[in-house]
Amino acid sequence: MSTVRLRDVTLDDLDLYLRMRCDPVMMAELGGPLPRDGVPDKLRRDVEAVQHDGYWISIVESDADEPMGSVVLWRHDDHGEEESEIGWMVLPEFQGRGIGKAATAALIERARADGRWGDIHAYPGVTNAPSNGICRSLGFELVGTMDVIAFEDRPLRVNHWRLPEATKRVV
Repeated sequence: MSTVRLRDVTLDDLDLYLRMRCDPVMMAELGGPLPRDGVPDKLRRDVEAVQHDGYWISIVESDADEPMGSVVLWRHDDHGEEESEIGWMVLPEFQGRGIGKAATAALIERARADGRWGDIHAYPGVTNAPSNGICRSLGFELVGTMDVIAFEDRPLRVNHWRLPEATKRVV
């Protein structure tokens, strides 16, 4: 598995946010690119959420301090009851190297040590083979397939994965 470093998101991450959220390739599994004009405000809200310890939004960096993507853990009640959800994005030039899996595993280990997150859920698109593979390889259980509203109120068909709190350490 690749070695990655995680750090909290900052206002200096605007270029990374624009690359991740406004690129048609990056957003293909999430309903398409977002409008550029809303991204600075999204970044500001994310930085504030991290500062108040409401979300864990980590930037994934290389050993050379180069941003490669992000991994996020947050709590919400979007699906009927409160749950913890994890999601990740890796820039195209870094995909296929195990970076998404390594970053996700690192944040899950941090969550286990913290003790407040409980079961962790993930909702990758049904056609997103790499992200579904990450869930499978990290021990998530496939709960089923469902339709969700995400990213600017866009409907998505996703696989619902759950990692029970009591599972052994992530490999």
